[in-house]
Amino acid sequence: MAESERANDLRQTFNLKPFFQRASEAEDRLSRLEAALASKKDTGNEENLKMISELQSKLEDANAQLISEREKSQKLAEENAKLQYRIHHLVRALKETHHEQ
Repeated sequence: MAESERANDLRQTFNLKPFFQRASEAEDRLSRLEAALASKKDTGNEENLKMISELQSKLEDANAQLISEREKSQKLAEENAKLQYRIHHLVRALKETHHEQ
């Protein structure tokens, strides 16, 4: 019985050999695909990081420009207030001189 069991085991082993070979080949293909996918992810991540860096740089430039424009606007508003004050006093002085005549 032991010999017939061994013979049966050997036949089953030989019958399973093609399946093991195909499974091994599938595992190899899967490993290559995973490696290719990982390298694409790395490339994609590098591109994304580059794009994020560029966008951050543009945002910083825009913020700096916004601050500069706000400062200019504030200076113009102050100058406008001074001019309005001068106009008010000039108009009042003109009215006073006109009433005196």
